[in-house]
Amino acid sequence: MDDAVRVSDLVVHRGARRVLHDLSFSVPAGSVTGLLGPSGSGKTTAMRAIVGVQVVRSGSVTVLGLPAGAAALRSRIGYVTQAPSVYADLTVRENVRHFAALYGMSAREADAALADVGLADAAGQLVRDLSGGQQGRASLACALVGAPEVLVLDEPTVGLDPVLRVELWERFHAMAAAGTTLLVSSHVMDEAGRCDRLVLLRDGRLVADTTPAELRTRAGTSDLEEAFLRVVRDREESGARGQGREHRSEERARSGASRG
Repeated sequence: MDDAVRVSDLVVHRGARRVLHDLSFSVPAGSVTGLLGPSGSGKTTAMRAIVGVQVVRSGSVTVLGLPAGAAALRSRIGYVTQAPSVYADLTVRENVRHFAALYGMSAREADAALADVGLADAAGQLVRDLSGGQQGRASLACALVGAPEVLVLDEPTVGLDPVLRVELWERFHAMAAAGTTLLVSSHVMDEAGRCDRLVLLRDGRLVADTTPAELRTRAGTSDLEEAFLRVVRDREESGARGQGREHRSEERARSGASRG
């Protein structure tokens, strides 16, 4: 399978407001794809649609060849939300071993997942006593222990120090090399360079579906944040020119009708 995830013409509304506008992109299998954009750009909504927990107005999302949210995907896809998704009154080890048991995994595999996210030394602590970054890593360990084929991570590096961020990204690429597909959201553009592929969003619209190298070439700069800004400006200027041409055409049509 070339693509593990395919999003086609996805439209999502919240009340009267459209959050995603005919969004289409794909996530190659066995890759680390970054879903990037400023806060409020629609990243979390898109991820919720991919894991099948978001009501959509129209369009389609398939994961591993199945409709998003299909029962058969429950053991094949992992999802780590921005907010910690672990039990605060259990220790880190108890949390991960609980999720391991649900997946039919052993205590040894649970402890290995803890080590993978750098929490072995905090295994005996209650989750409520951890920092926000540590709670996020505990949630990640609970997702990793199930060995999902697709792993969806919403802002997984928020609140982490630079060393831990680097270690996590190394872990993500090791998983991709072993066949796991990862979709990682971030609003920090310096993480874009760590991705194999980029899906850039702004105001619920697709700005680019490309690679870091292609984005740099397209924008004519090695700075990915500046590249993103240039692509956004080019898109907005192109849209403004198109509206201007449409307005002039309407004016000419009205003028011609008046003379007639």
